[in-house]
Amino acid sequence: MRTQVGIIGAGPAGLLLSRLLALQGIDSVVLENRSREYVEARVRAGILEQNTVDVLTEAGMGDRLHREGLEHRGIHLQYPGVRHQLDFPALCGRRVWVYGQTEVVKDLVAAQLAGGPPLLFDVSDVAVEDVDTDSPRIRFTDADGVARVLECDVVAGTDGFHGPSRAVVAEGGSGQQLWERTYPYAWLGILADAPPATDELIYAWHPDGFALYSMRSPSVSRLYLQVDPSERIEDWSDDRIWEGLATRFALDGWELSTGRITEKSILPMRSFVSAPMRRGRLFLAGDAAHIVPPTGAKGLNLAVADVVLLSRALVRLLQDKETDLADAYSDTALRRVWRATHFSWWMTSMLHTSGDAFDAQLQLSQLRRVCSSEAAARELAENYTGLPY
Repeated sequence: MRTQVGIIGAGPAGLLLSRLLALQGIDSVVLENRSREYVEARVRAGILEQNTVDVLTEAGMGDRLHREGLEHRGIHLQYPGVRHQLDFPALCGRRVWVYGQTEVVKDLVAAQLAGGPPLLFDVSDVAVEDVDTDSPRIRFTDADGVARVLECDVVAGTDGFHGPSRAVVAEGGSGQQLWERTYPYAWLGILADAPPATDELIYAWHPDGFALYSMRSPSVSRLYLQVDPSERIEDWSDDRIWEGLATRFALDGWELSTGRITEKSILPMRSFVSAPMRRGRLFLAGDAAHIVPPTGAKGLNLAVADVVLLSRALVRLLQDKETDLADAYSDTALRRVWRATHFSWWMTSMLHTSGDAFDAQLQLSQLRRVCSSEAAARELAENYTGLPY
């Protein structure tokens, strides 16, 4: 097989990269080690920055997003006795959308299979070779068990933290650095057949722990509870979850909507950054290079920002034969990655309780500051809605 760009991983980063390259006349092949059914069922992020919505729309992926997605003008910050709304358009002129990552992936897969570049599911034994030359290749076994070789001009590793691409970059002797922080709490997340009881997301600080009220549609709510990472999902009955949510979101004159819980899981929280995001003709994007805690709603949006940069760099490299954007890709992408990593850390640190009384007073002081200062509120709004590309 022969293509210009071999893409490993059919998550939103890999699929969107293939789409953006195709619109510029660049060929690609996307390889995915899971089935289509698995890829389209993974429950992940649900908040899209204004930038992400604009990119998807310009790439022809906006029809269902604009029809079924929920446009949001802000968020609520809550601490005992107070629920304060931040108006994003008034603060920074931007907004966000609630549209699940699963839906983004479904849209991209459908477009890819309807006459787009090749997308191969259920591949295995993926190995990247010769990335330090101008002719890298990807060896893999296809869904029929046939060993194949994909010859490329460039390889894009959008295969997440556990994929083979990150390891190849790490083995390159290019002075790779890793930064990681594991947080001492996790999120217990649920999907519930319950109409949202709020117009905007609620980020709630409570002595018992953080809680987040989100949604996926006018009839489906997505909610989270801060729990200890050692907790087992089997120990959390539906009644216990709803009781915990009701306590942490409690506010006079307001009631929590409940319903049938259709999915629940526990998500550990950590930050991870790897640099550089390139080795020779192998470029990393998305979770292969960085992971952030979900509090700042940055994971999917960072992956899209990477892909926008990378698509421009690859078009210039492969069509114009100029290396400037490719050479600058890692440093340029990492500036945004670290800004988002800091914002995610800041939101996480402000809202998650540690059990320390001194920490709690600092958190409440910060929350009161954001809720009373236009400058502080604007800083949150600018970062949450996405800084300009």
